Amino acid sequence: MDSREIGKSEVQKPATRAATHGVEAWALPEAMTGRASPAKAALGDKPVFAYIASLPQPQRDIAEAVDALAAKTLPDLQRSVKWGMAYYGVGGGWCFSCGGFAGHVKLMFVNGTALEPVPPVTPVGMGKSTRGVELESADDLDERQIAVWMTQVTSVPGVGARNVSKR
Repeated sequence: MDSREIGKSEVQKPATRAATHGVEAWALPEAMTGRASPAKAALGDKPVFAYIASLPQPQRDIAEAVDALAAKTLPDLQRSVKWGMAYYGVGGGWCFSCGGFAGHVKLMFVNGTALEPVPPVTPVGMGKSTRGVELESADDLDERQIAVWMTQVTSVPGVGARNVSKR
């Protein structure tokens, strides 16, 4: 089965609410066939932090590590919740997303085919040029490589809004 077929036969179970230590949590979908969660779209740090806090373990630890790495790596980092995932960008453009799924977190780079090396995972339903990694634990996070990709993707024409005039 090639990467285009992965997920096509998987049925996404709807995310459901659950109470976890006073934080609203969601049962996560199995596959990327639409939204990662029913988290409402909102711009800013607070909605992203609330989304991350709503994730069960180990997805929460993974998403917290990705968020901390992004903050450390990218000055002027912007955050947003879109399509049930955390989105990150600089200069007004969205560059990568981080979303919790049953058993893993998807870290996906918009225009990931322009990165060196190209990240290994081709997600279903996120665009032909999107690439990324699936992380099952915080130990799977290769901080050095992810930081390189985060830095590279902010300079890809068409991703960061500050690069739009360079096309």
